[in-house]
Amino acid sequence: MVPLPNILCRWFTENKRDLPWRQDKNPYHIWLSEIMLQQTRVEAVIPYYERFLAACPTVHDLAALEEQKLLKLWEGLGYYSRARNLQKAACILCEQYGGIFPADFHALHSLPGIGDYTAGAIGSIAFGLPVPAVDGNVLRVMARLSGDSRPIDDPKVKKDITMQVQQLLPAGQSGDFNQALMELGATVCLPHGAPKCQSCPAASLCTAFQQGTALSLPARTPKKPRKIQQRTILLLHCQGKIAVRRRPAKGLLAGLWELPAYEGVLSPDALRQALAQDGFSVREILSLRPAKHIFTHIEWHMAGYDIALNACPDGFTWATPHELRGAYALPSAFRPFLQTLEDNPDGL
Repeated sequence: MVPLPNILCRWFTENKRDLPWRQDKNPYHIWLSEIMLQQTRVEAVIPYYERFLAACPTVHDLAALEEQKLLKLWEGLGYYSRARNLQKAACILCEQYGGIFPADFHALHSLPGIGDYTAGAIGSIAFGLPVPAVDGNVLRVMARLSGDSRPIDDPKVKKDITMQVQQLLPAGQSGDFNQALMELGATVCLPHGAPKCQSCPAASLCTAFQQGTALSLPARTPKKPRKIQQRTILLLHCQGKIAVRRRPAKGLLAGLWELPAYEGVLSPDALRQALAQDGFSVREILSLRPAKHIFTHIEWHMAGYDIALNACPDGFTWATPHELRGAYALPSAFRPFLQTLEDNPDGL
């Protein structure tokens, strides 16, 4: 029987997707793509990746980038700590390594935002290091191949699977094999819906396929329900400008710009009363469509209001719609309420 690494490396060579970060083995390109791909679909990442590289073609450019420009480049990708850790790591690479990535797993792993998987991906793909790169796709593929019914989010299980991949790494092809496992999980051994077992190159070696258990694997520990937070989002506009403010330096969406908000979901009458108590001179209030945004452990359930003011109160930064689109990083949670600006591109 042909060994699994031979089967998958051949399959990967013939079937891999043509992705921009696969055009070379530049560790900077691999690193950037892997960080962006965390919690984000490939289709969504490609334009961000290309725009980011155009603005920061080298590690030195990333290290020197102004933070607000960095966050604006990242706007919409979420998990903004990833962007900040990218820059922290870039600064270390410039200061300690002259802007050159070290061809060493432990040195890569020591950089901010780089864990086992990312260090393994960079090390194996860029430098050919014999190290595994085990992400969610690889955990799912390996659990199905072996028929492992243990929860893959258990650290011990992940460690066991990582060791299995380590033992399978083919000499001189660790990068291709790691990518083949990832690619198989992304395009064939799918996470949602039925896996495409009939077109899987490893079906003859797959325990789950042979036993008919592919749909029930992998197992996961049941998640705790997310905490629900209700908020009333204010699209305050005055003299053609929109009110924004900075969030606290720590916590959820730390240091990013946001639309002002009240806790809880307020009715129009309750909102008018709250605004009056806070000293706002209101000309008009229009209700916006409610929206929901899901973070990892929290859900925001949001009412929204478009509020025209007679005067621009202190305590906010006032920006034109053009400035909001070009210079201020607003998390995607607020995007549904900014549609008014898209409908009125010349201002309010």
